[in-house]
Amino acid sequence: MPMAVARVFGMVLAGGEGKRLMPLTADRAKPAVPFAGSYRLIDFALSNLLNSGLRRIVVLTQYKSHSLDRHISQTWRMSPLLGGYVASIPAQQRLGKRWYTGSADAILQSMNALSDERPDYVVVVGADHVYRMDFDQMLQAHIESGMEASVAAIRQPISLASQFGVIEVDEKSPGKISAFREKPSDPKPVPGDDSQALVSMGNYIFNAEALIDAIQRDGDNESSSHDMGGDIIPAFVDAGTCGVYDFTFNEIPGATDRDKSYWRDVGTIDSYYEAHMDLISTMPIFNLYNSDWPVFNQQINMPPAKFIHDSEGNQGRTNDSIVSLGVVVTGGIVERSVLSPIVRVGSRSLVTDSVLLDAVQVGRDCTIRKAILDKNVVVADGASIGVNRERDLERGFTITESGLTVVPKGILVTP
Repeated sequence: MPMAVARVFGMVLAGGEGKRLMPLTADRAKPAVPFAGSYRLIDFALSNLLNSGLRRIVVLTQYKSHSLDRHISQTWRMSPLLGGYVASIPAQQRLGKRWYTGSADAILQSMNALSDERPDYVVVVGADHVYRMDFDQMLQAHIESGMEASVAAIRQPISLASQFGVIEVDEKSPGKISAFREKPSDPKPVPGDDSQALVSMGNYIFNAEALIDAIQRDGDNESSSHDMGGDIIPAFVDAGTCGVYDFTFNEIPGATDRDKSYWRDVGTIDSYYEAHMDLISTMPIFNLYNSDWPVFNQQINMPPAKFIHDSEGNQGRTNDSIVSLGVVVTGGIVERSVLSPIVRVGSRSLVTDSVLLDAVQVGRDCTIRKAILDKNVVVADGASIGVNRERDLERGFTITESGLTVVPKGILVTP
């Protein structure tokens, strides 16, 4: 039953605080964090749902949601002709004066959206992953399985598996989940491969009635943490009605062997940075330029990027980088970096292995190495970032274990 026939409803869970992405989430929700120059993290989830044929989608928001709500209202407008919409639903306090206590509670407090739409199936996804996925293919697999719930799964190194919900399959029935453990300290490897574990992508499909029943029963359980991965999915597993969908079987039009089955959880600063580095090689690990399965974003009215000589004849140039609209590089050099809209790079400055968000201004004779600069950061003439660790710590910048330097929004960086 394709989505064009079944009534399928999409719910995007976008209410997390994003503490591990600080300071990028100091002033915005995690799904609203800019990515790859012109996008927000939530654009990947919404693009996948839209490309899969969903036309009725709600985004459940909570913390610091202003920029996220604004982005959704400005970018994700759908024609009302066929009743399509993407709508933000803030914490409504329908069940008392309280915030969401978990992702399952977010759905419980937004149950009116399900009641209004009366879908046959509900697709529930996270809002902070970078990937391409056809949910229509997962829906077909879900229907054929006869299960009430299906979890999209991907293989990850066993050393990283404890960061995710780990799936154990029934060896007699490989499409059925026998155990689901959220962030276990001792993840069980895939049978026959001790180096990998099967983990949840945070994407689910449910029979609507079964989801509603499970959410309501969980809401009545005072000992529950009201979490989709921690409580709802294990309840379906215990009932023997939860299946697994192997992401490696998902075929995306225009995908290459190199970026097939790409999925990146960008929940930490280092993973956010590494996902950017996946984009910039000649043969990118994740290809933004696949027009057969586009990633939609806000259409901004800005002039093209420009690379010009300075007054001394130094040529502005860039290598192995992504450069957005409105960028001007005057006599500086940019290598292996991502420049977001309206970034300026001045004479004799060198920017390498870095991510510069919107409207960052880099003066003359500056050096920026392996750094993330949030919006509206101004780097004064002669200043450096990522060169002197002690100096960066004195300034209050965040430095990760991998040596990545992060500068908060709107900071003036002096020599």
